[in-house]
Amino acid sequence: MLRPLIAAAIAATAILPTAVTAGPIEDRKAIMKANGRDTKMAADMLKGAVPFDAAAANKILANYAAAAKAFPAHFPANSKTGGETEAAPAIWDKPADWKAATAKFQADTAAAAALKPGDAAGFGKAFGMVTANCKSCHEGFRIKKG
Repeated sequence: MLRPLIAAAIAATAILPTAVTAGPIEDRKAIMKANGRDTKMAADMLKGAVPFDAAAANKILANYAAAAKAFPAHFPANSKTGGETEAAPAIWDKPADWKAATAKFQADTAAAAALKPGDAAGFGKAFGMVTANCKSCHEGFRIKKG
């Protein structure tokens, strides 16, 4: 009963880089919001709050890989200011560091998605590869607001 609902929820949060067109700040907010929804669903599966669903788990990993690939393009110089953004100046001031961080995230999310885990233990390992990157960017390249 819950599996179709979980799968529908995951499908609704899919990131399609070509569909994101509101502007760089809005686009990256949408990507991060979808990542947050996927992270919550993943955590709920891994904690047993909802039943593990391999298809939904693999969709989460695919969503993260697509988001990682699309995300760096949404930081043009003209989006440094001029809107409600949590992007830190370090993104533009330390471009080599930003590029290295995003490249690592892309590689790790692609590797995690390629694992195609079929059980909760495998998904936990793969999802750990994805979330291991979060702290470095959120601390070094994000200004926490509010």
